[in-house]
Amino acid sequence: MAAKKVKLFANVRERAGTSEVEVNGDTVSEILDEIIAKYPNLEELIFEDGKKLRGYISILINGENIQHIEGTDSAITDKDEVAIFPPVSGG
Repeated sequence: MAAKKVKLFANVRERAGTSEVEVNGDTVSEILDEIIAKYPNLEELIFEDGKKLRGYISILINGENIQHIEGTDSAITDKDEVAIFPPVSGG
């Protein structure tokens, strides 16, 4: 299993202290488990009630929201671009 690169944005990036992480996993759920293992302070930002993804967190695979694929069961290859976005607002 090849390492997957995951891009982090806004306060997810700030809490992790990096804009990109490399993790192993074949599904979104597996890479999230690895990210939380490396950066435990992200757990409360990304999850609620244990392993339920917070509604305001957007995870994209190649620009497509995982909610339109298979949610956290969505498969990821080493060629995919994965990004995690918290809510962002501007004016």
